[in-house]
Amino acid sequence: MGHHFSLTLNREITEQETVTLKENSTANLSFTDAALPTDADIAVTRITFEDEVTTTLAEAIEAGLETVRTIPDITIPGLHVPAQPTTTTTDADTDTDTAADDVAAGQKTKATA
Repeated sequence: MGHHFSLTLNREITEQETVTLKENSTANLSFTDAALPTDADIAVTRITFEDEVTTTLAEAIEAGLETVRTIPDITIPGLHVPAQPTTTTTDADTDTDTAADDVAAGQKTKATA
């Protein structure tokens, strides 16, 4: 399962900065021009990360932040994390001690006798 999130930068980035970010990231990156959410007159870049490498969303976000920090004078005023797909669990994944399940309703056990 991959992790999906986006970072809004404080300005538009150059083509060379785009290349540098792609080289420094293990995630699949896409770049879009946007406006700063708090000031629509300021043009910024939004980077969307599709991370299939890291095991947790927190690790994916931290890796994304580290990637952006390789570019001087860039700050990250925005993080957007859409709802992530849930994983399905099987009975085997949640199966613990089933001894309590084997006691019939109303049957006394040593603890209740």
